[in-house]
Amino acid sequence: EVRLVESGGGSVPAGGSLRLSCLVSGLTFDANDMSWFRQARGKECELIATIRRDGRIQDSFSMTGRYTISRDKAKMTVDLQMNNLKPDDTAMYYCAAEAGWPNDCTKPTYGHWGRGTQVTVTL
Repeated sequence: EVRLVESGGGSVPAGGSLRLSCLVSGLTFDANDMSWFRQARGKECELIATIRRDGRIQDSFSMTGRYTISRDKAKMTVDLQMNNLKPDDTAMYYCAAEAGWPNDCTKPTYGHWGRGTQVTVTL
């Protein structure tokens, strides 16, 4: 069974940092592209970044270098480091494998998804 479990969300003041982590089981990084998405209330699902099975990183989201995706094969985690957070970054953040890009992160059409972790950035 494939499981993706996100952690690390919370409330942080603007300008702060958070590191999200996705614990993965039931699949291998060598055979799957891993991504982080986010969805703010009332908005569509946004792809933040993907780390390909060969280790290449594709930033699909213009965040001026504030977000960094990484993976640890030994720990089976995919992390998202987020710096200089802004109130507009408030959203539910999701980890996904081989996910495509759905309009609604809560209704993906394929791939494997976690349940998400909430990030709230306050003024």
